[in-house]
Amino acid sequence: MTMESDTRVQPASAPVAHLSVQLFGNLTIRCGPVVLHAHELGGPKPRQILEILLVHVGLPVSKDHLIELLWGANPPAEALPTLESYVSVLRRHLQPGAGKFGPLQTTTGGYVLDRDLVDVDLEQFDDLLQRAQKTNPELAYPFLLRALDLAQAPLLCDELVAAWASEARDLHESRLTVARVLASETAAALHRIDDSVDLANLAIANDPLNERAWTALILGLEAAGCHAQGLQAYDRCRHAMQSELGCAPGQILRSAQLRLLHATATEDGDLADVLSAFLVLHEHLGVPAPDSHPRTSTLPRPEPVPDSLREATDVITSFLRRAVARA
Repeated sequence: MTMESDTRVQPASAPVAHLSVQLFGNLTIRCGPVVLHAHELGGPKPRQILEILLVHVGLPVSKDHLIELLWGANPPAEALPTLESYVSVLRRHLQPGAGKFGPLQTTTGGYVLDRDLVDVDLEQFDDLLQRAQKTNPELAYPFLLRALDLAQAPLLCDELVAAWASEARDLHESRLTVARVLASETAAALHRIDDSVDLANLAIANDPLNERAWTALILGLEAAGCHAQGLQAYDRCRHAMQSELGCAPGQILRSAQLRLLHATATEDGDLADVLSAFLVLHEHLGVPAPDSHPRTSTLPRPEPVPDSLREATDVITSFLRRAVARA
């Protein structure tokens, strides 16, 4: 015999609870005027059961899976009745007087939180992101800003050790990066260039190997006229991808780098002079080499070095000397 009953008669006087739950930051549960926090749910294990169900709101979670998540490979001998007692404790806190007739419901072999009776900020974030992915930039941008505003704090701050919480955080972090990159691209499409750059930087801080985020950043810097910063960002991207993935940035970024080089070379200042000099040398190196097998034994006379190459070499040499002197 387990501690749970199959009685389905709902108390006539018990109101049906509707919960509003915050999983970002510290756990907070609102039921009308009542506010519950993590330490007010009957202990760590009842709280974790609730959090697991909240991460999977609307989806049944089996008792066996809950036992595995709560105790790992070494559950107590009385794990099942202990689990059921924890659920009873939760119900007393979440839906007092209503028994099983509330948000926390029993399913065949497990438990589920009724999506119609529970609003969870994590699910709201996912819903806003999905809506933004299916519409135009003007409508998508407010959805994305609302989603990012919801997710300002880390997910499940009260669970720093549990493996299941770490997995949930990792999954959310990948979704958060997607939201930030999409918001950056959307902001650029709406000519909100400063916002686009800021959002791309946040995405890169979260995922330094996300080429789409680097593309949003570098194209945003290019659109803002920040050519030198764009080149610096490209160099950071190239270094990260080469050292971690063993590959170079894709064609879109390489094309952006070339545009940034030419744009910087037309500006004023030492950096522009040096880049102009490098471009001159690069163009010279791109000229096909002379035929390595001349038809006659007479060696061609070496051509004189053009003045443009001499000037380019002088500019670069002067710049390097000054840089070394200041080091």
